Amino acid sequence: MPDPRFYETLDPASLEELAALAGAVLGDRRGPRGPFTQAAVLTHADAHGVSFFADHKYAEQLSRTSAGACFLAGRDAGLAPAHCAPLITPFPQAAYALAADRLHRPRVHEAESPRVHPSARMDDAVVLGQGVVVGPGATIGRGTRISAGAVIGPGVVIGRVGFVGANACIGFALIGDKVRIHAGALIGEPGFGAALGPGGVVDVPQLGRVIIADGVTVGAGSCIDRGAWEDTTIGENTKIDNLVQIAHNAVIGRDCLLAAYTGISGSVVVGDGCLFGGRAGVADHVTIGAGARIAAAAGVMKDVPPGESWGGSPGRPLKKWMRETAWLARSARRRSGGEDQP
Repeated sequence: MPDPRFYETLDPASLEELAALAGAVLGDRRGPRGPFTQAAVLTHADAHGVSFFADHKYAEQLSRTSAGACFLAGRDAGLAPAHCAPLITPFPQAAYALAADRLHRPRVHEAESPRVHPSARMDDAVVLGQGVVVGPGATIGRGTRISAGAVIGPGVVIGRVGFVGANACIGFALIGDKVRIHAGALIGEPGFGAALGPGGVVDVPQLGRVIIADGVTVGAGSCIDRGAWEDTTIGENTKIDNLVQIAHNAVIGRDCLLAAYTGISGSVVVGDGCLFGGRAGVADHVTIGAGARIAAAAGVMKDVPPGESWGGSPGRPLKKWMRETAWLARSARRRSGGEDQP
């Protein structure tokens, strides 16, 4: 179930309602008829949960799911386990998005509420700048300073001796002690999730959180998206430069350094002690092993073993990339009639 500090669970829905909502056809009458209270990915859904299946690389997850119902294509209906009612549609993920919107809603700070909500909990030593907004149920620890214009969303937890810069916006997040978040940073905004539906592209609700451990620094203008379902996590003492993008479900280890314009795509796993040069980019679902170094402007599209240094685009081991670059330069000079001199 999505964290109730950040998401409100709405009234239950019947199987028939979910099918009608998404324009899906209810398959055979296997599985529970409801009520359904949860939209979740295959690995997290329970008997009162509805999920979706759209990629055969997740066939094993479908076979093991506890979901009571699942949106899937007609050709895949037979893959659903006996307890899971198939909801047949050519647009499984878009149908799931509609179901998630029906069952869950992000908590909001109502416009008519005070700027600092009465239910927010703050130690006496917390310092709030001009125009700070603190949402319902938020918690801020002793000695933390929140600068002018910052927005702390409903349910957010910020630890002790922290700092939040001017106009930063933090939502759907659990933040440790001694964390520094600089001006204009955006923490917990929706990750980029979209799916094609019968009426065009629809947004897929992002129902996860951001978890930031003790001692992390987040630079000005950087964005850390909340998870689609799993959490986006940043490990202890990691330092993030200005204008860095970390997408939904990413897991960043401890003591990592990410220079400006680094882009970490969704569901990337980064081990402890990794270094990223400026403008490095990592494709989704890639694993970067502990202690790896990614050169500036590299474009990494496959897993990097622990301790290796990679560069280039597409990314490859640094020595290989440098040899290939040197060979290309020599070949170009020969073709142009130039001397083979540096």
